[in-house]
Amino acid sequence: MLEAQDLSKAQHWTSPDDEFSNRASSLTPSSVDFLQGIGAWKYVDQSRVQPYDEMQVWDGANESRMQFDWAAEAERYNAPRRSLATMTENANLTRGLLARISELSGDGEGSLFSRTTVAAIENGEDDQDGLNLSSWPVLSLSSADTTKSVPSRIAARLLIGADGINSPVRNFAGIASKGWDYNRHGVVATLKLEPKEDQSFDSFSDSSPEESASATAYQRFLPRLGGPIALLPLPNNHASLVWSTTSNNAAYLKSLSQTDPESVIALINAAFRLSQTDLEYMFTLPSTPSSTFSSSLSSSSAPQHPNSYTHAAELAWRLPHTPQTPHAPPSITGLQPGTLASFPLRFRQSSSYISPRVALLGDAAHTIHPLAGQGLNLGLADAKALVETIAYGVAHGMDLGDVMMLERYNAARWAEGVKVGGVVDLLNKVYGMDGTVAGWVRGLGMRVLGMDEGVGGYLGRGVRGWVMRQAEG
Repeated sequence: MLEAQDLSKAQHWTSPDDEFSNRASSLTPSSVDFLQGIGAWKYVDQSRVQPYDEMQVWDGANESRMQFDWAAEAERYNAPRRSLATMTENANLTRGLLARISELSGDGEGSLFSRTTVAAIENGEDDQDGLNLSSWPVLSLSSADTTKSVPSRIAARLLIGADGINSPVRNFAGIASKGWDYNRHGVVATLKLEPKEDQSFDSFSDSSPEESASATAYQRFLPRLGGPIALLPLPNNHASLVWSTTSNNAAYLKSLSQTDPESVIALINAAFRLSQTDLEYMFTLPSTPSSTFSSSLSSSSAPQHPNSYTHAAELAWRLPHTPQTPHAPPSITGLQPGTLASFPLRFRQSSSYISPRVALLGDAAHTIHPLAGQGLNLGLADAKALVETIAYGVAHGMDLGDVMMLERYNAARWAEGVKVGGVVDLLNKVYGMDGTVAGWVRGLGMRVLGMDEGVGGYLGRGVRGWVMRQAEG
C-alpha cells in the first residue's frame, strides 16, 4: 500500500476527551459489521464513538417534517434493535485500521509505504528473457520515508486505485469520469452543545446513562441558503456540523470563525430555528468583534432590538418572534477553535470501476453529495466487494488482474454506486428548489411520508423502511 502522508502520525494519533476532529463520518450498521469482520473495529476507540438511532429531518421553507426512528421501526416489525448509524472521527477509524494492518503483518511493517508518492504509472515491457509485463502497470515511486527501503519501481498484477476524486490510477486506465460541480461548499466544524438541565450525560441521548446511550441527528433543508444543514452527534455533548451552502456563505462563516466565533455560533443556532428570510439577513451583517451578548437561546436579558449589528443580538431579538419547532437540536454553545473549514461539493461517476489489471474504489470511482452521509459507506462497501472478488479469484486459481475476474466486482458495485449517487443527487435537487409551488409540493410529500396512519402512513412507513434497509445494507 502506498500513502503520500506520514502514517506514523495517524498510527499514534491522540486527542483530548473534550476535543474532536472536524473530519468525522457516519457509519451504517453494514459498515460497522464489515469493520468488525476484518478485525479493525476492536482497535477503534469506543469512547470517541457515538451511535444514533433517530434522525429529525425538516424543511426550512415550510417546516414539514420526517422522522427516522430505528427503535420504533424495529419494535413495529419485531426486529432486533440496531443503531441507525454510528459517528466517529476519521482519524479514530484510520488509527484502528492501521493497528489491524500492523497486527496482520506481524512486524508492523509489511508492504505499507508511508510518505511515498507515485511519480508515474506506465505499462511495463516485454522482457524476452523474463516476464512479459507489457500489460502490467509499473509505478515509479518517490519516497521521503527514511525508516525503510522503498523500491523505486513496482510492477502490479492488480493496481487498486483508492486515490481520490482526481485519481491518477483512473487516468492511467483511461476510465472516463462524468459529473458536475454543485457550486456549493460543505462547511464542517466541531461544536459544543448545551446539556439538558435534567440530565448529566449526552444531551443528544434519549436513554439513561446505564443504558447503551444512543442519540439523535438533525437536518434542516434551507434551499434559499444553498442546501441543508446537519448536526451529527459526537460524545460528551459535542456534535459534527455539515452545512451545504454557497461559496460566499462558506467564506463568510470562515472569516467570522477567525474574528468572531460567537457570531458563527449564533448563525448556526439561527439556521435551525429562524426563518430563511431572517437567516439571509444575518448573512449580510458585517463582521464585528465578539459582543457581550450571549449566544444562549435562553437569555432573558437580550434587548428587544439590538443596538449594534451583532449576530447574537439579532438572534436574541428575533427568536421570541419566531414559532419554534419542538424537534430543534440542543443549543450550540461553543465552536472548537480551528475546526471550521469547507470543501467544494461535486458529483462524479466513473464509466466503469475496472479495466485490465486496475480496480477503482471510493472517491476514485464515485463522489456524491454529503447530504445522506453515504460517501465513506460506499467506499467501505467497495472494499468489501473487492476483497471478496480477490478471494474468489485466489480460491479458483485465476489471474487477479484479469478483467473477467474483476467483472465480479464491477457487477456488484457499479450499479449500486450509480443508484445511490443518483438518489442523493435527486434529493439535493428536489430540496434545493425554491419557490412557493416547489416548496408546497415538497412539503406535502414530506408530510405524507411522515404519517403513521392511513394511506400516507402506508407510504411513509414504506419509504422510511427502505431508507433504513439501505442503512442496514
